[in-house]
Amino acid sequence: QVQLVESGGGLVQAGDSLRLSCAASGRTFSSRAMGWFRQAPGKEREFVSAINWSGGSTDYADSVKGRFTIPRDNAKNTVYLQMNSLKPEDTAVYYCADRPAGYTGPSSRPTDFGSWGQGTQVTVSS
Repeated sequence: QVQLVESGGGLVQAGDSLRLSCAASGRTFSSRAMGWFRQAPGKEREFVSAINWSGGSTDYADSVKGRFTIPRDNAKNTVYLQMNSLKPEDTAVYYCADRPAGYTGPSSRPTDFGSWGQGTQVTVSS
């Protein structure tokens, strides 16, 4: 089973940028689709972005389109979430997750993902 560790969260001001990283252990990272989700206090976990195994196909929530990107580096077993033009409503705990082996395409459904990281807090002040 893949283990995922997120990093890069922090406190920033509206309009700033942050890059989250998700480092994966295990030898099958390059064959797995990956995703980012977030959960704000009192709200359900919501989809942010996902990427297929090769990086050739991505998906974004409407709320982050044009501001966030999800590159991956299979040589480093790492997927990133580049967040630009941050807004206070982006404040949440951000989680990365992977789809089970054999499922190589992106998905926006949390139930399609297997392993989850512990999360990293992103706070955007106005």
